[in-house]
Amino acid sequence: LATASSLVLLQLLSRIITFVLNQALVRLAPPEVFGTAAVQFDLLLATILFLSRDGTRNALLRANDAHPASPQDAASAHAQKPQTHASHIANIALLPVYLGLPLSLLSSLLYLHTSTPEARLQPLFAPSVYLYALGAFLVLLAEPLHIRAVNELRMGVRVRAEGTAVAANSAATFGIMLLGGPRWALAAFALGKVVYGLTLLAVYLWEYRREGPFYSLLPKPSTVKTAKGSKTTYFDSHLLRLALAMSGQGVVKHFLTEGDSLILARISSLKDQGGYAVANNYGSLIARIVFLPLEETSRLFFSKTLSSADTSAPSSTAPSPTPTPIADSLQSASSVLTTVLLLYTHLALFFLTLGPPLVPTLLAFLLPQRYLHTSAPRVLVAYCAYLPTMAFNGLLEAFFSSTAEQRDLARQARAMLLFSALFLAAAYTFVSTLELGEVGLVYANTLNLTLRAGYSYAYTRRYFS
Repeated sequence: LATASSLVLLQLLSRIITFVLNQALVRLAPPEVFGTAAVQFDLLLATILFLSRDGTRNALLRANDAHPASPQDAASAHAQKPQTHASHIANIALLPVYLGLPLSLLSSLLYLHTSTPEARLQPLFAPSVYLYALGAFLVLLAEPLHIRAVNELRMGVRVRAEGTAVAANSAATFGIMLLGGPRWALAAFALGKVVYGLTLLAVYLWEYRREGPFYSLLPKPSTVKTAKGSKTTYFDSHLLRLALAMSGQGVVKHFLTEGDSLILARISSLKDQGGYAVANNYGSLIARIVFLPLEETSRLFFSKTLSSADTSAPSSTAPSPTPTPIADSLQSASSVLTTVLLLYTHLALFFLTLGPPLVPTLLAFLLPQRYLHTSAPRVLVAYCAYLPTMAFNGLLEAFFSSTAEQRDLARQARAMLLFSALFLAAAYTFVSTLELGEVGLVYANTLNLTLRAGYSYAYTRRYFS
């Protein structure tokens, strides 16, 4: 609860700042600029960050020892289960930095080569792309410290780092756009991301300044005892394989997550992309304030609670007279998962019944007239069904990523390929055949998330049984 409330506070403050910024930017920036920055540039940023760090983040949540906050914590953890060497964790936490540099360069060059002529004709387009890539790499430089803070459950550090970075990003974007005028509109978004990355890294470095040589870009060796003596290693082999498997699987997962943006960038005008981006920003407010913190906290909770429970071991024929630690862990995880799913079911009823009639009225107050003539109103109505589906899928996939082993990841990867084909077929049907445009993408995404949630739900039932 402490972790969840900290993350909810972080997202609430971030969304308030972002909401105020968006209210100002939609009055300064035309839909074309907003569409390029909030759809295409943000897709570039998300691609670099997700493919570089997501697998490593999820794998390291299962580490048995991650820089304990105190000697007492370390002693307690050691008494309960085997330790993963701290330097192994720190070394694997550097993988996002190593992956991020080439990925930032290749992604930005590929995007520049494949972007539409309409996008390339905008002022300062190419420099803005490179600045976005630089901003992404700066965020990845802070990733080892972010992983350390999360594994230590020091959510206050994360809240201060990300909250300060969001405020700096918003101030820089608005100030540059206000002073530079329309010509600097795209560059304002890009420079804001650079300021975000610099601020994030600076705050994390400041928070850990008193804890010795805490940050190095070079891996540190560890001596591990074996049956034949001892050997020097740099990585925990199980965690490394898991991180690489999750990173590889992330390619398909990222396509499914960002598929609407990929298609949107190809089929829609920049004006309609701007409308879609505005709708996405407003529609995702609840998702980011409530659903995302619960998803992240659940992933952390399930990883730590179930990391020592070996559910693959055959059970004894005779029932244990007293609850075992594994049974307690399974019961605790089951209770939390069931409770949050029930909460989401109630919230879904509110979205589905109250959302569609309220959206048009609210938008009349929130958006200037030129955005009301884009796809934003229709997209937001469709979001009323999309958001609950996203919530269920996020929670169930959080459980999957917290407990799945390599064989489970391989099975899910095959299922993801099938879901990708179904998503493309649905998108083509809704967008081209039924001519629903951007709204059709939301419906296709809703179907995609329903399939993914169903797969994770079936896995969850198998896991507990």
